[in-house]
Amino acid sequence: MNHHIAESSEIGDHTEIGYNCVISDNVKIGEKCMIGHNVVIHAGSEIGNNVRIDDNTIIGKKPLSSPRSIFKVDSNLENSKIGDQCQIGANVVIYCQSKIGKNCLIADLATIRENVQIGDLNIIGRNVTIENFVNIGSRCKFETNSYITAYSEIADYCFVAPAATTSNDNYMGRDEERYQYFKGVVMEKGSRIGVNSTILPGKTIHEDGVVAAGSVATKDVSSEEIWLGVPAKPNKKVPEAQLLKNNMDKK
Repeated sequence: MNHHIAESSEIGDHTEIGYNCVISDNVKIGEKCMIGHNVVIHAGSEIGNNVRIDDNTIIGKKPLSSPRSIFKVDSNLENSKIGDQCQIGANVVIYCQSKIGKNCLIADLATIRENVQIGDLNIIGRNVTIENFVNIGSRCKFETNSYITAYSEIADYCFVAPAATTSNDNYMGRDEERYQYFKGVVMEKGSRIGVNSTILPGKTIHEDGVVAAGSVATKDVSSEEIWLGVPAKPNKKVPEAQLLKNNMDKK
């Protein structure tokens, strides 16, 4: 096999490793895993049991930092951890100090930055970006090309449709005052964002609230209401059949 596996790494029984892989010092990989071709797993990363990682994926990447960046790289970043039975697609990049729970699916081309915590049974779709300092609960779904900005808090059972965008900077990169007010979005339990919608910095979508397709949320969205338009305003109540409490048996 044409690959590099550090002597200090630990690889469980019945784990298969493809061609041209790099498995660095002190990496731990569980049992019955499938590691594709050209996969790079950086030092200290921990992979659970029955995990599939497809071709050209990078686990445990260290972040870059420009002299102009507001985020400075911590020299003591912890290792990345991936829970049991996760499926990770091709060309995915998962940074160090990210922790991913069990039974998550992370599709091709997704990026998960450092300082991210993700619970169990989540679906992170193709080309989704989860920026740094984000906490995500369990049983959420992020569809193709959606973008979750830094400093966001997302509870359980949330849904983000394709091309939905969140933001954390009302000053758009200018004015030193902006450094005091960076804040991502908050999605409470069961909240949903429709396709091609935009959520402005610091806004909360309360429990079971919905931002309809193509809308721009400039205010907090009320619980169990559908907000629609630019700017988004209350439109109607979420239908009783769609409320999370009436769908728990389907989750």
